[in-house]
Amino acid sequence: MNLTRLRSGQAPRLRAGRAPRLRSAHVLLVAAALAAAIPVGAWSLGPWRASTPPVSAARPEPARAATPVSPVEARRQADFAAMQAFRPDYPFWRHVFTLHDGSIAFGSAADGRLLATFPAKGDWTRHAVWSDPALASILEGQHLARRLSDRRDQVAALLEQAAGPVVHNATRGDALRINARRYGPFLSEWGAIYERFGVPADIGLAQVIFESGMNATKRSQANAVGFCQWLQNNWKRLNDFSPLPIEGRNQTTQAPYCAAYLSVLATKYGSFIPALSEHNAGGTNVGRTLITGEYLGAGEVRARYLMGSRLARDLRALPGRKYEDVYHTYGPRSYLYAEMVFGNSFNVRDLIASMPQEPIHAMRTTRAISLAEVTARTGLSADEVRRYNPALSDRVPARSTLYLPRDVADFGADVAFWRRPPDAAYSAVLDAFMRLDAGAERWDDPSFAPVLTEFRRRFRETNTEEGAVMDTVLSYVMDQAYTSSRRSLLFQFRSDERVRQLIDRGLVELGAGRDRQAALRLASATN
Repeated sequence: MNLTRLRSGQAPRLRAGRAPRLRSAHVLLVAAALAAAIPVGAWSLGPWRASTPPVSAARPEPARAATPVSPVEARRQADFAAMQAFRPDYPFWRHVFTLHDGSIAFGSAADGRLLATFPAKGDWTRHAVWSDPALASILEGQHLARRLSDRRDQVAALLEQAAGPVVHNATRGDALRINARRYGPFLSEWGAIYERFGVPADIGLAQVIFESGMNATKRSQANAVGFCQWLQNNWKRLNDFSPLPIEGRNQTTQAPYCAAYLSVLATKYGSFIPALSEHNAGGTNVGRTLITGEYLGAGEVRARYLMGSRLARDLRALPGRKYEDVYHTYGPRSYLYAEMVFGNSFNVRDLIASMPQEPIHAMRTTRAISLAEVTARTGLSADEVRRYNPALSDRVPARSTLYLPRDVADFGADVAFWRRPPDAAYSAVLDAFMRLDAGAERWDDPSFAPVLTEFRRRFRETNTEEGAVMDTVLSYVMDQAYTSSRRSLLFQFRSDERVRQLIDRGLVELGAGRDRQAALRLASATN
């Protein structure tokens, strides 16, 4: 399901049945060359073959070994280890989303640290901001290209000579800066909501920062709305399964459904990395990427996704569209989606630590309540009430939820579940659910439906707010899986001999291109 399309600005330029296992020797050698950029200390690699991370990368430090690790924390640790191994530049995105719009940020592809920032318009030799002063002299005596895209590539090449491979992107921090002042004090409450559904707050809210900048009323050109930018049609379909109306423009109303959906997908895949990517690229594209990664020799789901996605990106960058049957609509921004979310996790922690956090109470109304009554009863201004309820115009409808900084019993029953200890029955069902065996193709098979149906029943019978949300979201996920053509498309992709031939041919072409570039660099260095 393609919930939304990414709107991140220009993508960075980096310099840098069962699928058959039989491949020719020359393809394996080329694939091994492609794998050379992945740090082998963090992931065990053979000839373009990845295995599960070693114990030190995927589990707690030895001092913590005696403490049981929850499935959520184990998943989180393994995901960050995978990002460090395959995408070590991911911390770079924290800067992209906090620096003012109108600049080009350059960072290290080796560790994501910020190197320099240049104005999108202006003299780069005079108005650069150097985060690493040792690099400030590299532009001396240089005649920079007039076109911005050419200048970016030119400066990237110069930086590489001194700092190694770089990544660069237009900055887009203005939205977060504006919204953080208004909504940043709610992050702890929203984080508690995400964690109630088995999603680490830093990962869940990082997606929110990336998608909407916390603005619940944001609407994209594709008609995606709200907190985590679901398409309007998907909110409507979710409402078909919900016993209560879901207001798609209040962050605190949306947060449980955004969190539950991410939790379900992370359990399906066994990782938040492909789960996040499905939000942007759709389940079919993610499924193809996983199959590609398996064909390349990866076994563990994170390695399968990250290796398959890299090949899809590289094949798409080749001239023409001869490899389109491998990557389909999976593009550069899909490739970067999880990386940008994980980079924004640093911003979530920084924001929570930098400002006082405020409580959010929730009341389920039995009658329509006017804004005038709310302000009169609470003494809050209309603007402050709307800060808690961005969808509020002149009244809160009956059977909706009113959010305020304190509980007012006369407005309705207290439904702020995240402010109470979790119900024991709900916690037991959620824990059992998150321990389900992962496997995208298994989950999309209708034969798996009875398992999910049983969990729907168990969540529903906890008689909790959280249980009702999980029941609703599982109904939605099952509807998406069993009424779409995804399963048949992925079966066709997996069994298509032509696709395997294209992958092999593409590996050779990519390797040949690298060999030519290496030869040119060597010739230049010796002349």
